[in-house]
Amino acid sequence: MGAGKTSAARAVAAELGVRAVDADAALEQRLGTSVEDFFARKGEPAFRAEEERVVCDLLDRMEPDAVVSLGGGAVLSEAVQERLGGHTVVHLDVHPDIAWQRAGGRRPLARDRRRFDELHATRAPLYEALADAVVPHADRESIRSAMPFVRALADAPPGTKLVWARSASGSYPVFAGSGLLRSGFWPVEGERFVVSDDVVGPLHAPAGPRVTVPAGEGAKTLATAGEVLSALARAGLDFDGHVAAVGGGVVGDLAGFCAATYQRGVRVVQVPTTLVAQVDSAYGGKTGVDLPEGKNYVGAYHQPSAVLVDPDVLETLPPAELAAGWAEVVKTALIAGGALWARVASGDATVDRELILACVRTKLAVVGEDERDAGRRQVLNLGHTVGHAIETATGYARYRHGEAVGLGLLAALSLSEQHALRAQVAELLAARGLPVSLDPAVDPEAVLAAVGRDKKRRVGRVGFVLVEAPGRVRTGRPVSDAALREAVAGLA
Repeated sequence: MGAGKTSAARAVAAELGVRAVDADAALEQRLGTSVEDFFARKGEPAFRAEEERVVCDLLDRMEPDAVVSLGGGAVLSEAVQERLGGHTVVHLDVHPDIAWQRAGGRRPLARDRRRFDELHATRAPLYEALADAVVPHADRESIRSAMPFVRALADAPPGTKLVWARSASGSYPVFAGSGLLRSGFWPVEGERFVVSDDVVGPLHAPAGPRVTVPAGEGAKTLATAGEVLSALARAGLDFDGHVAAVGGGVVGDLAGFCAATYQRGVRVVQVPTTLVAQVDSAYGGKTGVDLPEGKNYVGAYHQPSAVLVDPDVLETLPPAELAAGWAEVVKTALIAGGALWARVASGDATVDRELILACVRTKLAVVGEDERDAGRRQVLNLGHTVGHAIETATGYARYRHGEAVGLGLLAALSLSEQHALRAQVAELLAARGLPVSLDPAVDPEAVLAAVGRDKKRRVGRVGFVLVEAPGRVRTGRPVSDAALREAVAGLA
């Protein structure tokens, strides 16, 4: 209720030049009265039975390319669920606060706010499971922008899902499905120039002009960026072309930065091939390279034109690299709370499309609120302040990014005085073979000095992201020098 399904269906149908059908209107025509009146006189079971008959009939007789908007409870029927298998299903994902503003007091099941929120939470997993595409509630123009990519799902491998990412500077599709890279599916037009590294490139890079950089954080420099930019120029990539960033977070950051600056900005398609990149770094538009003085000191915001996520490529990762990505999963679960934290906290270490998409949607929701780190987006830095400092202090050579973030999470939980939660997170990290203490060779003073140079400092001070509980994370928290020193020492 209140997701805007009827108006969205009309907008899409008008764009496609086809008919829009509203299931509730068809149901009222069959009943000879309003939904509210029938619901009040006959009750919900009788209503659902009539609704099932009408919706099944609509779906069975649905003309090609017609657009049908379904009532929020129609998909509770197993018969309706079965018939939806032959159609493209779009879930307009609406926050309960917005849904209540639109529907509260005006629908039979929207009389009580507490019950309404419970209904939203109960139905959400079903909606997500049935949907081929998830689009945040938006205006009609946003829905129209998403639809060409929704229709492109027909060319993707079966089972591919689309999540529509929205931010202030631009929106884009995230495609996720097994076999995406092998299939040859590509979501944007124009000349493609591939940037990859010398490990991933031979395994996964698509055909076309390519530049290959050394694998590892050491390649994320201005010098390497210059080499990539020169390669783009020599290849004659013009403004109508795009860069394909095929690799982990290093390649994504580097290639994204080059795309942001080449000819003052060309498109980039992110193809993340590590768990860290698939759950975190490929989204949100942060690009950049490192300086000796600090990580990501040079960069730009540059949203991708699309992201392709193929979980199958994770099978080629070394175990230690896959484990490093788990730290970002734990971080995201702490931010999200709810079902994602429950899954991670249970010790279920299965990495599948559903886990990846849960992390992706958490990040996209945050970025949609705050693209440029002015407020809410800072929660995504949980564990990264100390984590980045550890990477800087060790010359980006001792720890993988995810390993350093895991240590940073433990420091953040110490600063949060969440000792039981810290112990739980340490156990989750250790179970994946991740370090839970600093190498004795690492100088804690060098880590503290690197924290002081963090690029996110304001008025000479670094605001920390602290945790009150899973799902309750606070940004910009002041931390004393003594408390920080104790938290870093606690990693020894």
